[in-house]
Amino acid sequence: MPARSVEVVLVKAGRTKIRYPAEVLTDAGTRLSVRAPWAAEGVRDFGFVRFEPGDVFVEHYWRDRWYAVKEVRSADGTLKGWYCDVTRPAVIDGAEVVVEDLDLDLWVSADGSEVLRLDEDEFEASGLAASDPEAAACAVAALDELELLGRAGLRELLG
Repeated sequence: MPARSVEVVLVKAGRTKIRYPAEVLTDAGTRLSVRAPWAAEGVRDFGFVRFEPGDVFVEHYWRDRWYAVKEVRSADGTLKGWYCDVTRPAVIDGAEVVVEDLDLDLWVSADGSEVLRLDEDEFEASGLAASDPEAAACAVAALDELELLGRAGLRELLG
């Protein structure tokens, strides 16, 4: 039986930022896990990690949580770490997974020594706190939760 695939659609500020195919690994009701190769063009160097062709992402999306967690491995299978996006809960409809990015992110290195809050300035500039204070509060709470999970070890969340 062939693996089921979905199209992951990342939306930011009302526009599709990126769209890519992914293989469904599990769908456990509230959480969908998929595998996808690095979908952007070329190398993206953040300073603390490089995403590059050949990298593989195992991505976890929740229908009831305000974040997504992406395990990142190099082409040879070496764990680089986890990139966590603060998002509205995923909308999974048939062969499409739509995720609205809310600008806040967290990076957790493979050994857990680095837990970095990212893009708080972009979140502030987005105006979400004024246009949708409830969503902004959920986003900040999600980043705080992710930071605690990152410091405690994300493997437990994903296990």
